[in-house]
Amino acid sequence: MATPGTAPPVANGSSSVSASNSFEKPRVPDGHPAGYAQNGVGGTDFSNQGRATHWDYGGNPLAHANTGESARLPPFAGYLQPGMYRPSKKNLGNPAPMGLVAFALTTFLLSLVNWHTRHIAEPSIVIGPAFAYGGLVQLLAGMWEMALGNTFGATALGSYGGLWISLAIVLTPGGFNIAGSCTNPVHSTTHSDSSSWYGWFIFTFILWICTLKSTVVFSALFFCVWMTFLLLGISYLLTPDVTGGAQNTAIQKAGGMFGLLAAFLAWYVALAGIADSSNSFFTVLVWHFPWSDKGRAAREKTDELRA
Repeated sequence: MATPGTAPPVANGSSSVSASNSFEKPRVPDGHPAGYAQNGVGGTDFSNQGRATHWDYGGNPLAHANTGESARLPPFAGYLQPGMYRPSKKNLGNPAPMGLVAFALTTFLLSLVNWHTRHIAEPSIVIGPAFAYGGLVQLLAGMWEMALGNTFGATALGSYGGLWISLAIVLTPGGFNIAGSCTNPVHSTTHSDSSSWYGWFIFTFILWICTLKSTVVFSALFFCVWMTFLLLGISYLLTPDVTGGAQNTAIQKAGGMFGLLAAFLAWYVALAGIADSSNSFFTVLVWHFPWSDKGRAAREKTDELRA
């Protein structure tokens, strides 16, 4: 007669233990600590489950560490990635070129005005693109960069989108009456514009610092942008009229020159993010800095070949 917890003998005279009817205590595998699988449920240790949280790329806002869990790509201006990064697993396109071309066109128009091209000195032509293209489209591109986990791209595009919208609000005639609300419209507006451009210069300089380990084109873009803002701020501060009249034309034109360079560099970087072997006969060069990770790897490879 079979005892409790065992199966009856089989036909060939041997006996076996049924897994479903067994009441034996689960065996502790060699090398495991005491107390392993004491609940008797298939030998699974539930006490240590859930202690480690694995975040997806860009999921943990407090963590900034290289875990080495997946391949990291070198800095690339076309993705607005100033450092080593992991490609996103999300099924989204690259929003960086859209934001870059929106920034480029609006900056191009404003810089032509600052350059006094064809004797145009009024920035009325900038208002529409600043609202719709450099403002709204660039702001949306920044939010999509946030969805992809690109903090730098989201910060840059989102902030410059806000810059163009705010500038369009200030330049809109009649509707907002910002200049007319000042007690001394000429003096107050000039110095307020100077302070605003200085603030954007500081912000862009911070972004530029983050590009010094990326590529030459990427860093040159932000260098030209902060030079533009700095010169525009100086042009409003060092006015030829001590009462705060028009801008300093020479410094304003210098700011327009750097603005034009920034616009063309932004278009170039956007092309680098769009063009590939599937749609272009050539790829765009970006020239990694020699002290960057990509530059050091290239030098080491060259040294190995020479040796």
